[in-house]
Amino acid sequence: QVQLVESGGGLVQAGGSLRLSCAASLRTFSNYCMGWFRQAPGKEREFVAVISWSGGSTIYADSVKGRFTISRDNAKNTVFLQMNSLNPEDTAVYYCAADTAPPRSVANGRVGYWGQGTQVTVSS
Repeated sequence: QVQLVESGGGLVQAGGSLRLSCAASLRTFSNYCMGWFRQAPGKEREFVAVISWSGGSTIYADSVKGRFTISRDNAKNTVFLQMNSLNPEDTAVYYCAADTAPPRSVANGRVGYWGQGTQVTVSS
């Protein structure tokens, strides 16, 4: 049984920060590339960030480079997304994602497992 559970979302003002967490009950967590996607109202789900199995490689969407940082703790089966300098355009439901594919494939949308999502709202 596979389960991804996000937490850490909420309401913040522009310029603020949030740290999202995703706890995974994958059979072998370290074998999975972990990522974050988001879906804003009226828009399609889009890629945000991904981290490789070992944590040694990361890929970010251009819109979040320099502001967001993805990391993972394999000992705790958890992936994080540190979000700084938030703006209203970051408002979306953020979804945790997992797949055994390489980071580039996950960034392109190959995702085997999804979390339920956590709401991030940034006010101006």
